[in-house]
Formats: sequence, structure tokens, C-alpha cells
Amino acid sequence: MRNFKLTLCYDGGRYDGWQRQGNSDDTIQGRLETLLSRLLDQSVEVAGSGRTDAGVHALAQVCSFRAETEMDCAALLSEIRRWLPEDIGAISLEEAPPRFHARLSCREKTYVYRIWNSAEPNVFERKWMLAAPQELDLEAMRRAAAALTGEHDFAAFCANRHMKKTTVRNLKSVEITRMGGEIRIALTADGFLYHMVRILVGTLLEVGEGKRAPEDMAAVLASRDRMEAGPTAPAQGLTLWSVKYD
Repeated sequence: MRNFKLTLCYDGGRYDGWQRQGNSDDTIQGRLETLLSRLLDQSVEVAGSGRTDAGVHALAQVCSFRAETEMDCAALLSEIRRWLPEDIGAISLEEAPPRFHARLSCREKTYVYRIWNSAEPNVFERKWMLAAPQELDLEAMRRAAAALTGEHDFAAFCANRHMKKTTVRNLKSVEITRMGGEIRIALTADGFLYHMVRILVGTLLEVGEGKRAPEDMAAVLASRDRMEAGPTAPAQGLTLWSVKYD
């Protein structure tokens, strides 16, 4: 039994997220498992580095799977590329150490949220950004982001009220940059909770609009109450940017 590491990119616009679901054929994991099982003539289960939500994109989603096959990686990668739909791309495939697991071995993830902050239309990238033409105070957003950075209990930024595992995460950095009409918010952490990135972004946008102060972030964290944080930003602006391993 060989262990494989596959890196994918995808446009999540028409999919119901990464995770396989019994009531939907339109998930990234489901499509990939069906394809690999057919190509390799055996049942193949795929583990992803994380579960991107419906409508969320990936520049470099890492997944792993085990299979009995004599095919070399180049030949298998060619077949995967041949049969995947045009909005899912296989970037690379390599044989991994036996103990490698895309999720359990992951040490760090970076998500980028893209905002089109201009009154001018952006026709060609409209499906991958949030349109927010209103004036935003980036310096205030950066001060709020600094207060959120570090190891904290992010229960207030988690949409799963019944989460049984710890809600403590290390948010290593939040970088907010402007590139012409586009604002990018890059968030790096050792892991993220359900909807955590999108709630963080929604809260930072409220700060940028002057609806709440940067100094409020400590109280929001301390509350551990989802109702104290901002709204969940739409999925279309979010992309899983990179995944790191030891």
C-alpha cells in the first residue's frame, strides 16, 4: 500500500464545499474519490488538509490517499488531470512517507480574503472577491488584527456552538494590504475553527467601516460569545492559499 500526497487548486463556486456529503454529489472530496476509485480500480478515501466551505476556493489544497498501484506518480497525475473537471486542477502528486496525513501532519495554513474596494466594476474577478466599495479605515483594521493575533480562545469566532474540542488557536499573523482597488487579508494560523476566517474578516470589516473600535477585540475574545463578533463574510472572497508541513 502506497501513500500519496496530492496538491489541488479549485474554484469552489459551484461546489458544496470540500467534505463528502451523502446528500450531494458536488463536493471536491466526493469528485476526487470517485475519480481515483475508478482510475485505480479500488475504493480510495481522500483526506484533505482542511474542509473548505461551500463556495470557498483553494490555490493549494493538500490531500493524501493510500492505494495499491504500480503506476508511477507522473502517469497517475496525468490521468487525474485528464479526467478532473475544468474547475479542479491537480498541481502535483508525489509519494509520501507512510505516516503522512494531509490533515494530521499539517502545521500551518494561510487563507487569503480578497475584497474589491472600489466603485469601478471588476468584471473578470467578481466571482472571487467580495465587492465592498465603501471607504475602509485600513489602519484601524490593522490595529484590530494585532489585538487578535496570538494564541487565544476563538470561541466567539466559531459558528459551531456545540464544538466539543478546544477552541484555542494560534493566529500567527494577519496581514492587510492594498493592491490598487483590491484589499487582501492574509491570515495564518496553526488551525482554524468552523467559519473562523470569515467571521474574523466580517469583524475587521466592521472596524474598517467605523461600526466598532479596534479596542473592542479583547472584549469580544473574552466573551466567547459568537453574537459579540461581526457577521460571517461571504464565501466567494475566501481562498485557501497555502498549507505547510514539517
